[in-house]
Amino acid sequence: MVFFDSNVLVYVHDQRFPHKRETARRLYTSYLYQDAIALSTQVLQEFFVTITHKTSQVSVPEAKKLVSHLAGLRVVKMDADHIMAAIDVHARYQISFWDSLIVVAAKAARASLILSEDLGHMQVYDGVRVENPFVTQ
Repeated sequence: MVFFDSNVLVYVHDQRFPHKRETARRLYTSYLYQDAIALSTQVLQEFFVTITHKTSQVSVPEAKKLVSHLAGLRVVKMDADHIMAAIDVHARYQISFWDSLIVVAAKAARASLILSEDLGHMQVYDGVRVENPFVTQ
């Protein structure tokens, strides 16, 4: 199982960075075919906001369709226990609380890998390894 952070999903649709878009699409398609993608409710929220407001490349109705598709994948629904665990991860690794939620969600999804541009490349948090798929670009 591979956990996709919102930034990787955004690049699937972001036309401003063709190399990142190509990499993100290749990874997304590959893991989708393997039924090995995990997300969280946080990722769905961040994806929607970024794709509609920060990149302004996708209309709200189109973004809603994209989120609906993503919601059909394995989605960890964040609850109070996840938040408490994220506080512990935040304190232990000194990473942002929001990134800690990503780690906790990935662990809850039993993912062995997080694809993210935000967390430390090749770092391991609570047994989950992080890769920045764009690090060589």
